[in-house]
Amino acid sequence: MRKWRESKWVTLRDDFGELDRYREANATLKPPAMGETRVIFFGDSITDLWKLDEYFRDKPYINRGIGGQTTPQMLVRFRQDVINLQPRVVVILAGTNDIAGNTGPILLEDIEANYASMAELARANGINMVFSSVLPVHNYTPQSQDLFAQRSPEKILRLNRWLKDYCASNGVVYLDYFNAMVDEKGLLKRDLAEDGLHPNKAGYAIMAPLAQAAIGRALSSRP
Repeated sequence: MRKWRESKWVTLRDDFGELDRYREANATLKPPAMGETRVIFFGDSITDLWKLDEYFRDKPYINRGIGGQTTPQMLVRFRQDVINLQPRVVVILAGTNDIAGNTGPILLEDIEANYASMAELARANGINMVFSSVLPVHNYTPQSQDLFAQRSPEKILRLNRWLKDYCASNGVVYLDYFNAMVDEKGLLKRDLAEDGLHPNKAGYAIMAPLAQAAIGRALSSRP
């Protein structure tokens, strides 16, 4: 983790939210067409690596994931990369890097507050929300050891419980990837990620229909 933070130091210092990543793409993106069901997938590397066009063919879905990001960074860029793009729905997948301390130690309550702030911003702008559970992690392979050590399964469970409760109390759709991907030991199924964190094709194949169903539920609810 220290090496990762050192490698990102200049970016974190000069552009904490990494607003520059999608600035040009956003500037060239046209407003939604009449009747377009625009959806933003907003998150960290698990979103960033997801080839949406392969899993959601002919859908106007836009990827605004940035590898390594935490909820404070996502909150910084929420207006630029979500609100200003005028989506009908935003699907947020975050939290794992907060637990890992990518931008420094953070209390679970502060992660939760960042989620709540994004939900309130979305609601104020007529955007329907989907909060995704944090994915489980595993330590079944040599390359998974460091990533697993940084992410407490217990904290993942606690954050997911809060997310589920928040969604139920605030009219937000809860997208439960966790229970579809966890094994009998409470870890990510071995065949869904080589490094214990980032889904492979089999992992995304499980996630895609769950995401599509959650988007459908969000579209049928009031923003």
